[in-house]
Amino acid sequence: MDRDEFVADCRIRAATDLFAHTWDPVVLAALAQGPRRRRELRTAIGGISDKVLTQALHRLLANGLIGRHAHAEAPPRVEYALTGLGQSLVDGPLKALGHWAGEYGDELLAAQEKAARNVADAGL
Repeated sequence: MDRDEFVADCRIRAATDLFAHTWDPVVLAALAQGPRRRRELRTAIGGISDKVLTQALHRLLANGLIGRHAHAEAPPRVEYALTGLGQSLVDGPLKALGHWAGEYGDELLAAQEKAARNVADAGL
């Protein structure tokens, strides 16, 4: 695929949109350990509000990356798990991004902090 095809390909835009929401990759990573209930997800992730978790779960379900299984029990129990598509995203691009963040994360954070200081110093 040449560069112009890559830029114009709506499949590329659809794939990069999967990383547009901060919490979506985090939820996927939390589900990489296996199926979890929503309370277990919130505990595993930490710092995510119930509303934001609900939004992330809806997006991930709509994209076919996770599945929702309601167990016929009293009280009702619902678990979320990666689909095959979600597992491929976790094992491929998300894993590669994690390796990159491990190697270059400090440099990235330092650059962001420097840019924030420059903005503050300039009074912008």
